Amino acid sequence: MWSANSYGFSFVISNESRSGPGLHGQPGFVASWRLIDLNRPAIRVGGSPFKTFAEAEKACEEMLKHLTDDRAG
Repeated sequence: MWSANSYGFSFVISNESRSGPGLHGQPGFVASWRLIDLNRPAIRVGGSPFKTFAEAEKACEEMLKHLTDDRAG
């Protein structure tokens, strides 16, 4: 599992599999985000699950850009 905080947002990438330890679901890397200040459930980043960690990380970066552009406008 990977997590990062930036500009008031928290991002998490987890690895899901159908069996074994960790989260169970469709296999791949699931990216999600939420506002740090609000105690609400995380929102799954579109496209999840991703085949690679790099794809999930890029999706988080794009989502952060989208979210911060919305705040500026």
